Amino acid sequence: MRKKLPDILIFVKTFLMDTEDQKEFYSKLKERLAETSTWPANYLYKFIVPTEGTGIKEIEGVFDDTGAVIITKKSKNGKYTSISVTVEMENPDAVIEKYKAVSNVKGVISL
Repeated sequence: MRKKLPDILIFVKTFLMDTEDQKEFYSKLKERLAETSTWPANYLYKFIVPTEGTGIKEIEGVFDDTGAVIITKKSKNGKYTSISVTVEMENPDAVIEKYKAVSNVKGVISL
């Protein structure tokens, strides 16, 4: 039986972190994921990107061919779009790989 992941809200722009901060952040995230779930497990990613530009398509591209369910919702004024991605991941390292890939998208905020 799989455990449900606790609600973990992590507000971070990884591209603003220096290398050591990124290593520490991902190390702690990996520990928490390993402690709170039985793998493989469904994982919910949440991102916010500017609506204009290529961010939405880039994030969708990161999850191509994974069987992910992707839901987008524009903000009230339409300036930003939230993206929720639910996908089965094999282990904490796979989760982190996707976060790293998405961190290259201009203007992305990971929640």
